[in-house]
Amino acid sequence: MEPVGPQVLPATRADLPELAAVAASTFPLACPTSVTAENIAAFVAENLSEHRFADYLTDPDRVLLVARDGARLVGYAMLIRGVPDDDDVQQAVTLRPAIEVSKMYVVPESHGAGASSALMAEALTVARDTGYRCAWLGVNQENRRAQSFYSKHGFAVTGTKTFRLGAAVENDFVMVCPLADP
Repeated sequence: MEPVGPQVLPATRADLPELAAVAASTFPLACPTSVTAENIAAFVAENLSEHRFADYLTDPDRVLLVARDGARLVGYAMLIRGVPDDDDVQQAVTLRPAIEVSKMYVVPESHGAGASSALMAEALTVARDTGYRCAWLGVNQENRRAQSFYSKHGFAVTGTKTFRLGAAVENDFVMVCPLADP
C-alpha cells in the first residue's frame, strides 16, 4: 500500500535532476516582485543547479530532504549546521548550537496538500534529534505567506538581515524556533 500524502526522505543522487528542476521553478515564487528576472536567474544558476545540489549532498554541514507525492518530487528543504559570521544573524540567533533552514520550497500545485508541513516537521525533527537547540531561517520581509507558515511551526522574528540576490540586496527577517531537548 502506498503512503497517503507526501513522504519526506533524505535526498539522493538519483533525485538531483528533479530536485534542480523543482528548485529552479519554486525559488522565483518566494521573491518580491521588485527582483529582476536576471537576478533570479543568476541565483538559480549559482546556487540551485544539479551540480550545486550534488555538492550539497556531500557537504557534511548540510542535510537535504525531499518531499515526494507518489513518485513525483514536490518539494525540498536544506538545513545548514551553524550560524554564519554575519553580525545581524549572530545577534538574532542566540541559542546554540543552531541549524539553519536554508531552503524550503514546494511546487504550487502541492500547496495546501501537506508537503510543506511534512518537510518542516521532518527538518525540525532532524534538528532536534541531532542535538540542536534551535532552528533559524531568513525570510524576505515582504513574504507574508511564508512568515505566517513559519510562525505556525514555532518560529518567531528575532531580528533582521540582508540577503544578496544578484546585484540587489533584499531585506529579510530572521526567525528562530527553539527546540526541546532530545
